[in-house]
Amino acid sequence: MIQMIKINKSFEKQEAVKDVNMTINKGSIYGLIGSNGAGKTTIIKLLAGIYRQDSGEVKLEGSAIYENQALKQKLYYISDQPYFFPQYTVRQMANFYKSIYPTWNEERFVKLAEVFDFSMKKKLQTFSKGIQRQAAFWLALSTMPEVLILDEPMDGLDPVARKKVKNLLIQDVADREMTILISSHNLREIEDICDHIGILHQGSLLLEKDLDDLKSDIHKVQVAYKGTAPGYLEQRLTMLHCEKRGSVMVCIIRGKEDEIVKVFHQTQPVIFDLLPLTLEEIFIYEMGDIGYAIKNIVV
Repeated sequence: MIQMIKINKSFEKQEAVKDVNMTINKGSIYGLIGSNGAGKTTIIKLLAGIYRQDSGEVKLEGSAIYENQALKQKLYYISDQPYFFPQYTVRQMANFYKSIYPTWNEERFVKLAEVFDFSMKKKLQTFSKGIQRQAAFWLALSTMPEVLILDEPMDGLDPVARKKVKNLLIQDVADREMTILISSHNLREIEDICDHIGILHQGSLLLEKDLDDLKSDIHKVQVAYKGTAPGYLEQRLTMLHCEKRGSVMVCIIRGKEDEIVKVFHQTQPVIFDLLPLTLEEIFIYEMGDIGYAIKNIVV
């Protein structure tokens, strides 16, 4: 288990992270999402032991991560711009990681060469951004980490490579209970792979929920009436957003599905449909609920 307890971190008197509490259970895939400048990269670097918090605790398996070599050997961090030594090949980088990770698995490294179908003998700097990203995953998964921390992990990958990487990640979570933290602006990718979500805004964690629970709390409704819509709907329902398209209203509502359905059925609408809601829409309207601008967004 990974824990952040009352974490605060500032840079030159500018607060980046404020009183953050976060729990990531072993064997889960946790998606960290947020507005630009929300503090996601700071959180990631605190969890990776790169930054030291000003106050609070960052723990893996109950022990502090910062300057803890034994714990750092159990985790692997792929940044938004993976770094490789100049002039090094995949093979040479593999030899380096083999020397610092006791869990390095040479057999798996060789096996993954069949999955990532490019030469391990060519210099990494000669490859495209997408191939370099695949090389980072190849090396990471060969270290057999207990915790994998990813910042914009699918950036630059084509659809086939993206699917390949996601399958490998899910396999390691299922087979070894590897724990993954993913930060990304691509909410579709997060929705596809994550089971737990944290929403960060201006350095504070707004909410932390199981993805299925998060989806069960917010609903998208399409409704129409013969005449004017009943005026008491907004009093009886928690409307996050509502717009009219001709005679049809499309509303985003927080609450339990059965209670929402009950209220609308009592108003005898001509049309009533519950529509699927994406993680991107949930993010937009959760943020809108705290005043983050959502004007001109099409639902």
